[in-house]
Amino acid sequence: MDQIILWLKYFFLGIVQGATEPIPVSSSGHLIIAQRLMGLKQNGLSFEILTNTASLISIVFIFRKDIMKLITGGWGYLTTRKPEYRADFMFCLYIVIGTIPAAVAAVLFKDQIESIFSSVYTVAVALLITGAALWLIRNLRGRKQDGDLKTKDAVLVGLAQAVALIPGISRSGATVISSIAVGMKQETALKFSFMLYIPISIGGVIMGASDIAHDPNRAQLAIPYLIAFITTLVVTYFSMRWFMGIMARGNLKYFSYYCFAAGTLLLIFL
Repeated sequence: MDQIILWLKYFFLGIVQGATEPIPVSSSGHLIIAQRLMGLKQNGLSFEILTNTASLISIVFIFRKDIMKLITGGWGYLTTRKPEYRADFMFCLYIVIGTIPAAVAAVLFKDQIESIFSSVYTVAVALLITGAALWLIRNLRGRKQDGDLKTKDAVLVGLAQAVALIPGISRSGATVISSIAVGMKQETALKFSFMLYIPISIGGVIMGASDIAHDPNRAQLAIPYLIAFITTLVVTYFSMRWFMGIMARGNLKYFSYYCFAAGTLLLIFL
């Protein structure tokens, strides 16, 4: 019976990770809250890496056509210098530029950030900050499309992604908000945000491979981890599709309401 309850807890954690990874409400913050409520404590980063990998696979699958177009166009411009490929090449370049701040911050400070800020109070405050930022950009309608981005846009969005290393600050929220704030259209903001997610997540998987290999609980938690992985994979797909529809309609204000409510409730009760 205890084993079944444990499986159900990890099934629920998979739902939480999958549902919150694509949307601007912080998956890491929600996992901290869910684990506290269920009395689970993760030692090391194995669980986080596995569930993030599941989310990554789903998001890559959804954006597979965009990814192939960027790779083909970027390589085409490098090898032929044809003007029709330049926009794809520049978009790839801006993804690289935008990835650098978070990559540097993760390598140098990720452990310190998580040890200092991994508390329910921090998550609550971060949710309130995210809610305020979402509210401020709720009515913005940018004009910049894929071919209109500049280096400063990539740098600013990249810095926002680096700030999202703090648990409770949503990565998708930080990058979508900053993308819209610098003038991107909703569609371009969504695309750029999740193109930035892919390399930083791949880097996290590579850096964390040793954590999985040396996880002392790997054998004991193999089935619960697998349940969480599969659940996250499936739920992320549907959550991402849903969020794409929300972005198309420009209804980000509803996420600000949620962040305000969740942050306030956490401050009061936890």
